[in-house]
Amino acid sequence: FFILLVIGQPAKSKRPKEPGENKIKPVNKKVKPKTPKMKERESADSSLKSQSILTQVIDKGRFQKLAATLSLSAGQSIELRCKGNNVTWNYPSYLDTFKDSRLSIKQLDRYGQLILANSTAADTGEYSCWLQLCNGNKCRKDETRTGSTYIFFTDKEELFVPTPSYFEIVYLNPDKPAVIPCRVTTPSAKVTLHREFPAEEIETDGTDIIYDVKKGFVYQHPTSDHKGIVYCKAESQGAPQISIKYHLLYVEVPKGPPSTTIAASSNRAEVSDSVHVICTVLGEPDVDVNFRWQYPGQESERPAIIQNFWRLINRGTGHTTRISKSVLVIEDFEASDAGNYICIAQNLQGETTVATTVELN
Repeated sequence: FFILLVIGQPAKSKRPKEPGENKIKPVNKKVKPKTPKMKERESADSSLKSQSILTQVIDKGRFQKLAATLSLSAGQSIELRCKGNNVTWNYPSYLDTFKDSRLSIKQLDRYGQLILANSTAADTGEYSCWLQLCNGNKCRKDETRTGSTYIFFTDKEELFVPTPSYFEIVYLNPDKPAVIPCRVTTPSAKVTLHREFPAEEIETDGTDIIYDVKKGFVYQHPTSDHKGIVYCKAESQGAPQISIKYHLLYVEVPKGPPSTTIAASSNRAEVSDSVHVICTVLGEPDVDVNFRWQYPGQESERPAIIQNFWRLINRGTGHTTRISKSVLVIEDFEASDAGNYICIAQNLQGETTVATTVELN
């Protein structure tokens, strides 16, 4: 396994603060119904298509439609509602990871309800919902009935959204943008990107490197020159704060099905020998590989041990490769184990089949 330890500052866990004051005023516009003419009806239909079904409950009986972003003080609780009788929610994934009891989701007759109590800076992120259209067991998203908002839970002591790790690896792939995910809890914070060695601020020109308050710094066209260790710095009415460190690794591996090889510890074995057959894939660091085996004793359920593992290696010139291996072990070789050993390695681009033969001496 590939293990990388770097000393850094862990995310703080603090007691929730007292609920702050919601500074966003509810908008209650009353519009008199009109019988639209033909052209007006068309524009009315197109506005219905993009109509959000997401609202925030301000207090009993008072709701407000949500804008693209919302800022609340950490410590506040929030209730969101989505109209519909079969609503699906999306929210920051770590709330699922830790089975957070502060989060409650219910489906009522006419709407779905999401309540987040005692919010923290770590809850900053996108909250969205959509209506499911179901026919029997098959369901699909109703693209005309959705809602989304990005909520900042601001905290002066936690300008960066806390993460569970001290250190993150970011892969720089030449054919897709790379994101350094140092997101902030205060949208007005001034954020800069810095290289650790040589110590310098990295200029964000708004073209090749841009800052997106909902994502972090985005390298639009990563190259091997961008590799190294970086961190972010944020300032907002007080002492600057530093993010965790991000290790940028440059990756350039041909796209396609896994590049696979197979080898046996020996192609001739004696009875009761231990035989290892190893299937190896070289590929992109962030692409998972699944292995399947076909071997002579499979149908008769002969015991075989299969172990899968992977690690990262640096091939020099800043190129990082993932080596994935699947090892099939026959501990007590018999005549029925002789024959073809076939490994099928699969990734998102396809699969590759390789084979080798082990014969009985």
